Amino acid sequence: MGDFLAGIYPWTKALHVISVISWMAGLFYLPRLFVHHTERVAVGSETDQLFQMMERKLLRFIMNPAMVATWVFGLLLVFTPGIVDWSQVWPWTKAASVLVMTWFHHWLGYRRKDFVSSANSVSGKHYRMMNEIPTLLMIVIVISVIVKF
Repeated sequence: MGDFLAGIYPWTKALHVISVISWMAGLFYLPRLFVHHTERVAVGSETDQLFQMMERKLLRFIMNPAMVATWVFGLLLVFTPGIVDWSQVWPWTKAASVLVMTWFHHWLGYRRKDFVSSANSVSGKHYRMMNEIPTLLMIVIVISVIVKF
């Protein structure tokens, strides 16, 4: 299995990066939609339904598949011989950051359900602050992987 994974390593890495970019795009955009949904849209209006549709499609058709693909290709990279040295710090900081990013993804999914049930209680300001989480995690992940501290 190790030889097979080593042989497809460039493809695995490329597909992992593509998946991460797609996932991050959604993680940046969905909270911004929530900000505008919260601050500018009346509950039950036609615009409310439009925002709910956009949020649902972004989460279901872009973010969820991208998250799954990120995990699949990331785990394939982890199991590729010679790629990860678990005696260093960087794989642990990356792993912890990916777990927090996955938690954030699911948090967004729960907030979307709040909009569907007209029960959103999170302010636009809170969504703006939460929107910084993926940026901070991205910085930690990129520095971890590139600098390998």
